[in-house]
Amino acid sequence: MLHYASLASCPSSMPALQPNPSRGTARFGLFELDLAAGELRKNGAKLRLQEQPFQVLALLLDRAGQVVTREELRQKLWPADTFVDFDHSLNTAVNKLREALGDSASSPRYIETLARRGYRFIAPVQNGGTDDVGTGAFARSAERSEAPAPQPSLEVIHPDLEVPIPRRSLTRGLFALIQLMYLIFYAVALFRLHGVFSVADSLLPGGGARILVATVMVTAGIGIPLRFYLLSAAGFDYQRLGEKFQQMFPFILALDQLWAIAPFLLMQKIGLGAAFAASAALLYVPFSERTLIRMAYVSSTK
Repeated sequence: MLHYASLASCPSSMPALQPNPSRGTARFGLFELDLAAGELRKNGAKLRLQEQPFQVLALLLDRAGQVVTREELRQKLWPADTFVDFDHSLNTAVNKLREALGDSASSPRYIETLARRGYRFIAPVQNGGTDDVGTGAFARSAERSEAPAPQPSLEVIHPDLEVPIPRRSLTRGLFALIQLMYLIFYAVALFRLHGVFSVADSLLPGGGARILVATVMVTAGIGIPLRFYLLSAAGFDYQRLGEKFQQMFPFILALDQLWAIAPFLLMQKIGLGAAFAASAALLYVPFSERTLIRMAYVSSTK
């Protein structure tokens, strides 16, 4: 099994992995973990990985295919006399590890999250060393190479929403369609500004029509670059989109609530009932955007 140094020798208040020539390497996918050198490499190129994520990966590889509970990780990597925010520290370490591996909590290839329990390394592992490293997964790699690779659970549960997480391509695609819908709203309103003024003047005679038209122009002018940003961020799978969207959500909510009354401008053509139904649906859209983002970009695990 893996051996850890004493807490006193580690300035980051974590037991450090000590280099040991008896340790070998573990290979999975394009990656190779060298325990002796304390390095993670991809296609032979060394990756920058901090100590905490490295130790989490080493422990998960040592128990590949098995569930490593959060309590086990705490006992192994954060001794009882270490005063840290364990949940935050572990979440940060796992997120950085996933970033280095190009992995995702919603569609894991390497590290599967089991809500409120812990983690499991699900990719097949090959032992690259010549020496036995104990009873862990590295020593059992030859046996695993002949057995079917561990399969991830059919349903990965979101740690906050407590619902099965769908494919990220689906959630990102739906989010992108919503942004396109708003872009179409803005473009049509600006191209038919005279028509908007005519309808507004019949509903709000006097200065009310001018105020409404001015509001349409200002909010559309702000909304167009905002929607292009969200559309491109989802399209290029910007990993911090979840965090950025949460920061922008109060503004997006206010903007979308204003545009939710747009169907009433078509009331003379579609009727009051249809306008009311469309407006009610648009009132919910910003909350569905937030839910889609939370499903696609799981910021932390509980």
